[in-house]
Amino acid sequence: MGSLFTDPATKRRCFCNLIPAAALLCIVFFMGSAFVTTDYKEKVSTWGATNSVQTSQTNSKTILNTQTTQSNLCKSQRKPTGSEPLPKGIISQTSNFEMQPLWGSPKGKGKTKSSKSLLAIPVGVMQKKAVNQIVKKFPPSDFMVVLFHYDGVVDEWRDLQWSDSALHISAINQTKWWFAKRFLHPDIVAEYNYIFLWDEDLQVENFHPLRYLSLIKREGLEISQPALDTSKSEIHHRITARSRKGDVHRRIYKFTGGGRCYENSTAPPCTGWVEMMAPVFSRAAWRCAWHMIQNDLIHAWGLDMKLGYCAQGDRSKNVGVVDSEYIVHMGIPTLGGFDEKKVHPGSHTFNERLAVRKRSYVELEIFRNRWQMAVTEDKCWIDPYPESSKNSSH
Repeated sequence: MGSLFTDPATKRRCFCNLIPAAALLCIVFFMGSAFVTTDYKEKVSTWGATNSVQTSQTNSKTILNTQTTQSNLCKSQRKPTGSEPLPKGIISQTSNFEMQPLWGSPKGKGKTKSSKSLLAIPVGVMQKKAVNQIVKKFPPSDFMVVLFHYDGVVDEWRDLQWSDSALHISAINQTKWWFAKRFLHPDIVAEYNYIFLWDEDLQVENFHPLRYLSLIKREGLEISQPALDTSKSEIHHRITARSRKGDVHRRIYKFTGGGRCYENSTAPPCTGWVEMMAPVFSRAAWRCAWHMIQNDLIHAWGLDMKLGYCAQGDRSKNVGVVDSEYIVHMGIPTLGGFDEKKVHPGSHTFNERLAVRKRSYVELEIFRNRWQMAVTEDKCWIDPYPESSKNSSH
């Protein structure tokens, strides 16, 4: 063995044989390294791409969830019809009749909401004295006054002390309900606590508005009227007559004759009813009542029998007549002329007044038919007073 490796020729042959083997090993090593490196890079690249995709997907989901939440929030954000293009904070949905100065600072926003009510009266200049007495009873710090001039005469009211602070609206030969439908929209009068929609032929010697407001708030009356002085007033319905037993009454009892009223009577005019000459509405009750006023039925006959639906609850509790603050109803016909009993039959004035009365009865029948049709067509509406269409019974 020793002599074999010491031979120079043998050594050269061994060395020459090792060179190809070493070269082969180097090639294999480098090729393997290349494969390992490439595989590693591919794995790293794949992991990075996967991680990037996962991160992107997570971010997309977060953005989508945020957008969905915002979209749902926006859908639930109800805006008044027509105001959708506007940012919510700039929308001013309600208004009032408060006059603003031409210079200086404007009156504070919402100032009337907690402090004022509204007195609205249809007026003709011939009843100027009576109207003056009514308005003077209502403190200007607590009431805004609106006059509806049905005779077109406005300038002759300028001499009254309060005239310039009142709002004057003129339209020839239109009724209280015509004016109310057009100028007392719920969004316009939304800042007033109560709406007094009164006739002009009333005497208010025994009436005090602030005491009246205190009483109806205490009693929870959403729709009310002051009682009528029985010794001086023209009484059309017994429920409006003043009772001397307390501050308020909500029903009457009638045991004989037609239209009987008992303890269990639930329909007008036994309970849940006021007359139309001096009604007082809460803000919520007026919003409902305004929608019931028909645009073309300007005398509003029949409306009184349905006002209880706007009482914000049980009409036998939330509608009442205030006895301790009472008025006189003089019953003076104005639209269409004077009392037909005091003018000659066949005269122009008599014929006009007769035509007004005829139109009123026609409107009553139209309103009744419209109500019945609406009840029949609205399959989702449930009548809270299912016995209201029947006569009061024992």
